[in-house]
Amino acid sequence: MGLTEDRERFREVGEARREDLAEFISHGDLGGSDADRVRIPIKLVDLPAFEYDQRSAGGVGQGGDGQPQPGQPVDPEPGDGDEAGDPGEEGGDHEYYEMDPEEFAAELDEALGLNLEPKGKRVVEEVEGDFTDTARAGPRGTLDIDEFFKRGLKRHLATDFDDAYVREGLFVDGADVDDVFAWARDKGVPVSRGWIADAAATLADERGEPIGALDRWESFDALDEAVDREPVTQRIRRDGLDSVPFRREDERFRHPEVVEERERNVVVINVRDASGSMRETKRELVERVFTPMDWYLTGKYDAAEFRYVVHDAEAWEVDREEFFGVQSGGGTRISSAYERVAEILEEYPYAEWNRYVFAAGDSENAGSDTTGRVIPLMEEIDANLQAYVETQPGDGAANARHADEVESVFGDADDVAVARVGGADDVTDAIYEVLSTESGGGPAEAESAGSDGTTAARRTGGERR
Repeated sequence: MGLTEDRERFREVGEARREDLAEFISHGDLGGSDADRVRIPIKLVDLPAFEYDQRSAGGVGQGGDGQPQPGQPVDPEPGDGDEAGDPGEEGGDHEYYEMDPEEFAAELDEALGLNLEPKGKRVVEEVEGDFTDTARAGPRGTLDIDEFFKRGLKRHLATDFDDAYVREGLFVDGADVDDVFAWARDKGVPVSRGWIADAAATLADERGEPIGALDRWESFDALDEAVDREPVTQRIRRDGLDSVPFRREDERFRHPEVVEERERNVVVINVRDASGSMRETKRELVERVFTPMDWYLTGKYDAAEFRYVVHDAEAWEVDREEFFGVQSGGGTRISSAYERVAEILEEYPYAEWNRYVFAAGDSENAGSDTTGRVIPLMEEIDANLQAYVETQPGDGAANARHADEVESVFGDADDVAVARVGGADDVTDAIYEVLSTESGGGPAEAESAGSDGTTAARRTGGERR
């Protein structure tokens, strides 16, 4: 086995030893990644390589100041590793397995059993497809001959009739042209009165007497009992067609179908409670849920834009760097955030954008703000998915009712999710709860999609809507 094979084998070993994706999301250092690159710690094996000796030596087997004599003590100079000091306390440099958001999204799909299929919305280009559409005008070279013939033939079949059958009507005792025309129309024969008049005149000239005297049949009923009308299609199969009459209005010209290329785009508005009750542990849980979902949606969509709103009793927009760290000493009024969300979404028409609104906090809210303002605002927002993630370690506060009140109203909705995170071990379950609501996945689908028993049990465990 050569060096190249060794290197590839060691690389595969290193990738296999990277930190588990779910473990990384729940407990790993998310700060080492950015929007376009996810860095997951791995245990790498040092790859073998040849190196030149960089030390200055006088030659093979020579000492630095000449050859020492027998019995002469060797007094080495202090050098690498000989300095006095305490054992090292700093960790070594970590190696990372890097993946882009697309790979991250694919692996999270596999790890959690998700199946989100983004929808194309905004038209970014109109291109010409196959020549499958037709129009009444166009270059002669694009005339659709098949369509031209079919239209002419269809008209011919619609206007053709059994002329021998109609002529027999002229032999009914006492019938005139109008009587024969009325009888033919009653039978559904597409004949004109002019054709009957011309046929009657021809017969009168041939017989030398008016058609009322041509009394072969006592009545039209007697004629119908004795003579069967031959269908046009049967006659054409027997005799064929000499010609098909065409008209200009039968012409159809082929032109390319216009195909709209739609971009799979999304705007994600992340909302976080920044009030005084949102301590560091709660803020970290928000980051552990929201950051992987941002990576996931970036990997799933062609274009993704993220907006960040924080609130206490008032709401304001911040950048991503501020979002997870900012804290206020004020109270809480969640509706202020949704009022700001509604303003932001005016920039992203629902007909052109997929829209997600993800909010998180400890479920504490002022008075009746949830039922009186937040829920009506959520009902007015057109979005693919809205979610509230409660981050409340421990037993929670007595007034932490927001998640329960939202769930009681939207519990059966397929575009609203509520998840609860009491600690880092709940993070992946919360991510699944939110993203599976949009993807249409449920406990049954998740269980069948599991690649191993442990993962499937974790996905289906707990309360699901």
